[in-house]
Amino acid sequence: MSTETTKEKILNRMKDVLLATDLDVIDESWKHAGHAGAGGGGHFIVHLVSEKFEGVSLLDRNRMVFDALKEEMQAEIHALVIRAKSPGEAQE
Repeated sequence: MSTETTKEKILNRMKDVLLATDLDVIDESWKHAGHAGAGGGGHFIVHLVSEKFEGVSLLDRNRMVFDALKEEMQAEIHALVIRAKSPGEAQE
């Protein structure tokens, strides 16, 4: 049984699957305590920079993140805000 938190899982997946070079995961679950329909899942904001996003549309970047987190999205994550940039966009 893993003792890894959901935040740690998100961090590790973004590094391992999307090769994120700059990464921040913010857990905002506390803001949504008692939120109808939350089902116990957490609320997270993910800021990440990856070369894999170069030339990729925003919609496809979001799909890439959701695909990397598909297991967690089914039970551990209720809401996810994604801010995905390529290295060039991050420098602007």
